[in-house]
Amino acid sequence: MQTLLDQIRAIVGAAHVLCEGDLSAWEQDWRKRSRGKALAVVRPGSTQEVARVVQVCAQHRAQNPSSQLSIVPQGGNTGLVVGSTPDSTGHQLVLSMQRMQAVRSIDAGNLTMTVESGCILKQAQDKAREAGFLYPLSLGAEGSCTVGGNLGTNAGGTQVVRYGNTREQCLGLEVVTAQGEVWHGLSGLRKDNTGYDLRHLYIGSEGTLGIITAATMKLFPLPVAQIGAWASLDTVEDALTLLGLAHRHLGADLTGFELMGQFPLNLVAKHFPKLRQPLELASPYFVLIESSSLSNPAQANEALESLMQAALDAACVKDVVLASSLAQSRSFWEIRETITLAQAAEGLNIKHDISVPISRIPEFVRQTDQLLAQHFEGVRVVCFGHLGDGNLHYNVQAPAGTNTEKFLQANEAQVNQVVFDAVAKFGGSISAEHGIGSLKVEHLTHYKSPVALAQMRAIKQALDPQNLLNPGRVVNCDNSSLS
Repeated sequence: MQTLLDQIRAIVGAAHVLCEGDLSAWEQDWRKRSRGKALAVVRPGSTQEVARVVQVCAQHRAQNPSSQLSIVPQGGNTGLVVGSTPDSTGHQLVLSMQRMQAVRSIDAGNLTMTVESGCILKQAQDKAREAGFLYPLSLGAEGSCTVGGNLGTNAGGTQVVRYGNTREQCLGLEVVTAQGEVWHGLSGLRKDNTGYDLRHLYIGSEGTLGIITAATMKLFPLPVAQIGAWASLDTVEDALTLLGLAHRHLGADLTGFELMGQFPLNLVAKHFPKLRQPLELASPYFVLIESSSLSNPAQANEALESLMQAALDAACVKDVVLASSLAQSRSFWEIRETITLAQAAEGLNIKHDISVPISRIPEFVRQTDQLLAQHFEGVRVVCFGHLGDGNLHYNVQAPAGTNTEKFLQANEAQVNQVVFDAVAKFGGSISAEHGIGSLKVEHLTHYKSPVALAQMRAIKQALDPQNLLNPGRVVNCDNSSLS
């Protein structure tokens, strides 16, 4: 391996091949659920360097058939399914994209921005805004996650209702293949019907098929008005009624529609008491609505006020607070985004990133809440998420006063089965926006069609026959199954 590492040092520079010291920033996942051991952390500075590193690794594997060498591409390492950290073997190179942060170009006439995959999401947002445009992808980790990681997992976030997942926002990619070749696909075309759309293979593949090095992303006009409303409700059915009213009253201006249970907001109040709750936490559920309008602010406010009056008239909400300023709207979102941190402060938990047809969410929540209460006495459900696009973070917290680590060890598998079986019953997906990583690989074999899995494995074999890129993630394909 030393010869290999010397070759890589010659490509990227010795300072960018890290083998010693504290490598926890790259070897440990964000949730601290897993800590691996990397052969080295390699930090290339260009697409050409990425390609050459992959080439020498592929050559090493070809010349050493018994080698276990593989490559784990990594962006901001903010993933939640252990998909971008090394295993414990010490045979995996972590290919960190953090040096490749450039915004290569902004094409105002084409409403596109081309960025390197290590570009921090917040940086991409800021560069777009400086140029007078909106880059709409927004999520809690935007200060540390990368555009490449967003594409690798097809991240969703809080504005999917209007702008779609990352996939819908991408027009082109630059990708290094498992053989070390470069696919130059940075097209800014909105129409290109020349065969298979390769970009869709790589988006959401979590670095298992190729390494995304750059992307051309859509830009949008900056909204003239961006306002929020916070409402209390009795049931998830009421939230669904409110969502229907929001579509009718706001139309395309409806940007975000977030559902939050009482318990997760109680956790925010407990662990982050300086964040002022807009309404008393006396209702079972709360909704945060965001409207972004290209019309004048007065019209936008009038539309939102009309919506909330209609909701009060329909008795689907109990109380409402309309944001009086952009700062107040942002304070609403700060509370929503702090739920994840508050849950972590409460202790280890079992995360579920699920999607269910929107119309079936109320019954899913009701039945699954009951099943968990029956099987795990005292368990606490942290239910929140993007109701507007059918994606809930339906997480499970240990009973109060218990040892959370012991609870997870004893019950995580059973809790997952209860939740995932319910998701399957209601025609949903066990991963909506976080990906599969290594945490959900085995679950996928139970909840994904065998036909679909066979096709996924065939694609992996065709594009990465050596199983060099991020093995054991998304689909299980060991070397014997790929030979």
